[in-house]
Amino acid sequence: MKRWRYQLLRMSHNNYVLKEGAFLISDAHYSSKRPELLQLLKSIEAEELKTPQIVFMGDVFDLLFGHIPITKERNRDAVNTINALAKKIELIYLEGNHDFVLHKIFPDIHVISIEHQPLKCMYGDKKLSLAHGDYRGDWKYRLYLHVIRSPLILKFLNVIDTLTSHGIIRWLDAYLDKKNDCAVIEAFKKRMMRHRTLFESYDCDYVIEGHFHQNCTIDFEEFEYINLGAFACNQRYFIVQSSEKQKLLREVFFNKEII
Repeated sequence: MKRWRYQLLRMSHNNYVLKEGAFLISDAHYSSKRPELLQLLKSIEAEELKTPQIVFMGDVFDLLFGHIPITKERNRDAVNTINALAKKIELIYLEGNHDFVLHKIFPDIHVISIEHQPLKCMYGDKKLSLAHGDYRGDWKYRLYLHVIRSPLILKFLNVIDTLTSHGIIRWLDAYLDKKNDCAVIEAFKKRMMRHRTLFESYDCDYVIEGHFHQNCTIDFEEFEYINLGAFACNQRYFIVQSSEKQKLLREVFFNKEII
């Protein structure tokens, strides 16, 4: 029943294989106001869309936290569908900053916490480093990332949230409703250039991230940096493909698919 999880756990991050035709889905920010991800997952479950492997690149859910049960309950349909898909195809989930401490929520898939990102894998003879993208930042941000993922802190926040009739979750909902998930980041290339030395240390051909929602490619001399577009923006996802005349990833719009 847990064959994929056990198989993947036996692999080191350095020899994981990204498969031809894999789907990369990033930053769907799934919620009751953005249900399109569930429709995509149902289409895959029904084999209307076929893939041997799905890589969730983080922030797949707008709010999904281990040890805070209401976030799982609100996302029950999508969570159950992902767990059902795990019994049919390989799934890997890179935790983001909106969805973390997920091992018990998704017991049959390989969940990659922020501490183990980037995930290093192979696609043919190419070396790739995959990450959500929120693992960088100054020491204060990195400390925050560590603290907010603490089971003890999450359990404490859950008590406060429950005692305040989910006041914390309601505040987060209101805050997230104001965000523009499709905003263009000015001077994004310059911003990524600051991390060139870090990227070079990965010793890879491609660095692939989500988080920033920019849907762009930056060609460095030694490697190619790909920032994935958000599924939340026009329901786009990416298919891994091999072709000398095409890029590594093919962009697909789910709402324009002919199924």
